[in-house]
Amino acid sequence: MTLLPTPPVITPQESLAPPPRGWTPTSWHDHPAAQQPDYPDPRALHRVTETLALQPPLVLPGEILGLRRELAGVAAGEGFLLQAGDCAERFASCTEDGVRGKLRVILQLAIVLTFGSGLPVVKVGRIAGQFGKPRSSPTETVDGVELPAFRGDIVNGPEFDPASRRPDADRLLRAYHHSSAALNVLRALTLGGFADLGQVHAWNQESVRRSAAGRRYEKAADDISWALRFMSACGVDTGAQPVLHQTRLYTSHEALLPAYEQALTRYDEHGRAWFGTSAHLLWIGDRTRQLDGAHVELLSGVANPLGVKVGPSTTAGELRALCERLDPHRSPGRLVLITRLGAGRSGDLLPPLLRAVREAGHLPVWACDPMHGNTFVSPAGYKTRRLTDITAEIGEFFAAHAQEGTHPGGLHLELTGDDVTECLGGELDEIVDARLGTRYETACDPRLNAAQSLELAFRSAEILRAHLSA
Repeated sequence: MTLLPTPPVITPQESLAPPPRGWTPTSWHDHPAAQQPDYPDPRALHRVTETLALQPPLVLPGEILGLRRELAGVAAGEGFLLQAGDCAERFASCTEDGVRGKLRVILQLAIVLTFGSGLPVVKVGRIAGQFGKPRSSPTETVDGVELPAFRGDIVNGPEFDPASRRPDADRLLRAYHHSSAALNVLRALTLGGFADLGQVHAWNQESVRRSAAGRRYEKAADDISWALRFMSACGVDTGAQPVLHQTRLYTSHEALLPAYEQALTRYDEHGRAWFGTSAHLLWIGDRTRQLDGAHVELLSGVANPLGVKVGPSTTAGELRALCERLDPHRSPGRLVLITRLGAGRSGDLLPPLLRAVREAGHLPVWACDPMHGNTFVSPAGYKTRRLTDITAEIGEFFAAHAQEGTHPGGLHLELTGDDVTECLGGELDEIVDARLGTRYETACDPRLNAAQSLELAFRSAEILRAHLSA
């Protein structure tokens, strides 16, 4: 299965670093695994993972290496990464309308960032597999009743009752099939005309057009349409340019459940390497990045691009050790370091990390997750984030890179194409605390809606353009 117009292949000249000595797809079993559900029947888990191991890969090695090549360009300052999508996907959202809505807003943001900065944007969705979530506590108590926490559809259900909250190994197989369905829809949309630049106006939803960001987007879309007409008038056969009519969208998710990832880890004879075939890019969360942990062990041996969430507790020494463990050969496009430090803290915390990684000889993609470090509970009792805080952390991220002479390589956002009211703020139709309950629909963390996402993209494009011009 492919999401690419012309799937790249592994060339004979492309050498991949071997996995660490002693590594196997099962060696993670010898390491402590954080954030794991307590399955009541281990035999059922074994049966399901054996079934998964016989299923076709969700993504192919050639596609994975295509992303590594593009990320190598980003790390060298020749591109920008947009990684975006749902906080925690729901099985019920893996429909044509659900996938189309997420793709629409990702395409809009990518166009704004490309148009504003002049850099190619590598598009990676938190989609077709982001069904699991780490939790700060393994249990949840309501009215004196304690039950296991909801860990995402891949583990259990959100309803607060014992049957729903019981971890169910069969959900791993359901996650695989829902990922496959979402990938099929993505392939049809990205290759079948939906991503055509001639449709740039159609990506703007009616509910977004009335916002300040939506009107600004319409102006940019007018300019793009005029540029296409100009090219055609100059004799350029725009219809023969696939890049104008199709796009590449890669997939990613947090590799939270090593048993699931192991079942979809495959050896490629042509590339002579192991690949995690559940997604193009896999990342390790801030709660599971222990150097001797199961997640780091498993992902250290696959050839995928790897993300690592870098929270405020991360020291320079710890980050240097993680980079050495996951990318000892310093391969371009291998590492994406995703900082989630919080507004007002990035300016102090980020520069020492940038210096430590640079001095160790690593050249990762540095991306900013301005969402997770800015979460709080509002007076109305909703977990939320302020758009002003999110924007402020992005500004601090760029300022730190300007100070250290490194490339601010991307954004990692939790968003949705739906008109939700989960994050505070917005230029025209501002969401205030009293409105959060109107359409608060997230399965876990608050997401930007389409209008807020566009507003953030325009501001980020301005900051990026100023950074490149400095």
